[in-house]
Formats: sequence, C-alpha cells, structure tokens
Amino acid sequence: MDELIERLLRGDQRALARAISLVEDRASGYRELLDRVFPYTGKAWRIGITGPPGVGKSTLVDRLVPLLRADYEKIGVLACDPTSPFTHGALLGDRVRMRAIAQDERVFIRSMATRGSGGGLARAAQEAALLLEAASFELILLETIGVGQAEVDIVQVADSVVVVLTPQSGDAVQAMKAGLMEIADILVLNKADLGGADLALRNLEAILELAEREWSPPLIKAAAYRGEGLTELKAALSRHRAYLGQRGLRERQRMRLRAFLKSIIEEELEERLRAGRGLEVLDGVVEELLERQASPYRVAEEILRQLNEL
Repeated sequence: MDELIERLLRGDQRALARAISLVEDRASGYRELLDRVFPYTGKAWRIGITGPPGVGKSTLVDRLVPLLRADYEKIGVLACDPTSPFTHGALLGDRVRMRAIAQDERVFIRSMATRGSGGGLARAAQEAALLLEAASFELILLETIGVGQAEVDIVQVADSVVVVLTPQSGDAVQAMKAGLMEIADILVLNKADLGGADLALRNLEAILELAEREWSPPLIKAAAYRGEGLTELKAALSRHRAYLGQRGLRERQRMRLRAFLKSIIEEELEERLRAGRGLEVLDGVVEELLERQASPYRVAEEILRQLNEL
C-alpha cells in the first residue's frame, strides 16, 4: 500500500490504474487508500459531459481534449460504460471511440462499468476522480453513459456540466423531462450539420428564456466529428470557470462532498444489512408486514436501531 500510494502521488499511471481497480472492486484496503490520499485532492477542475444516448459525447470529448491540452498539462477522462452482463465489467466502447487522445501520454482514459448505478455514472466515479486529483491531474472530464431521464447524478460530481443534444431526435423535450436543462451550464447541439438544427436551436433558446438563472447557459452549435464548434465550447467552459471563481468552485466541491458522504453512509448501511442474518431478518419482517402485524416505518426504525448496534 505504501509503495502504491507513493507511486500514485508521483503521477504514475500504472499505479493510478491499479488504485482505481481496487476502488471499483471494493478490494481489501481501498478505504485506507482513499483515506490516505484524500489530503492531496480537491485542486482539479471537473467537467461533466452528459446527454441522451447517441448524441456523440465520446466524439466530442475526443476532439475537445487536444484543445484543452494547450492549457492543461495532465487531463483525466472517466468514461462510464454500461456493465457487461457476462463479465460485469465495462464494455470499453468509449475508449475505442477516443482514438485521437488515446495516444497522448499526458491523457489518462479509464472506462468504468456502471455496475447497477442508475444515474449515468459508475458507482466509483467520485472516488476515481479523487484518485486522479491525488495524481496531480489538473482537469478531469466525466462522461456519462446517456441513460435519459435518470442522468442528473453528474451535477453532484462535476464543477461545470455540458449537456449534449442533437436536433434529430426531439432531445429538447426529453431534456426538459429529464431535468437536464436545469443542470446544464453549457448546452451543445451536436450533429447540427445533419439538418433540423435551426428549428432545434430556436426551441432550445425558447426553453432557456423561461429559466430564471443567474448564469445563462450558452448554446453552442457543433459537429464534433468535423471539429466544428469545439473552439466555441472551450471558450464557453473558460467563461463558466471564471464565472464560478474560487468561491463558486468551493461551493460546488462542498455540494459534491456532502453527496459523497451520503453515498458512503448508504453503502455502509446496505453492507450491514447484507451482513450476517440481515437479509433473513428482512424477509421475516416482510411477512409480518404482509399480514399487517406491524407498520413499515416502525419496522424500518427497529432495523436501523439494530444496524447501529452491529
């Protein structure tokens, strides 16, 4: 562990990859690892890339990172992929699509399996981002899988959120339903060269006019695979970071640490429930509820009391 942490703090990418694997697998010692590197975290700028499936998020990241490399020495990319039903790992589709940046030694790409998480991010994405920060990565991009109406988890992990849509699939309405418009710091209308972009832009502009926000999300027309709109996106990201300033970045970090702490407590409670005879006890009290011999809230309160005594 001492050697792993020493190498990680030096920025050794093999050590970083090993550390992320320990966290993803919940292997022995992963909590000690995170405890010891935590004091070295908190200095990176985190950008979230989200949106419905098939809008070109991976292509956008692949073309955007080389532009950002002009200003940042080390960039980390966490691309969340659906879990394979056979291996229970990531399908690695995002890494395959990010060919332009995969050869850059100063860019670290990691595909992470969602492993049952329903918010578009891998369960260990927050912890992996902390490890990247400990390894002195200055900029971290987190790409969600694109799960539609349950994808707002990204706002609890990123400082700046880019929502990617396309004009062809009615994404503006879906984005409203999913709450994506509320979390967007920047909107990108990708694949705008394929037709229907002008109407989609007008619809999105009309939606944005209804929102009462101090920061008005810029709307960028792009065709990422052709490299169009990326310079404008980079400029918009810089403006948003300047808008946040140190106070805004610290407030967003406070918000995500609160969410992270809550997730740790929830995971610990789940583990305690599964430990020993926890599930057996749970099945027993469900039968009591079925027969209306007890109240759900009273039973839940008693289970929590017992968990606290473990």
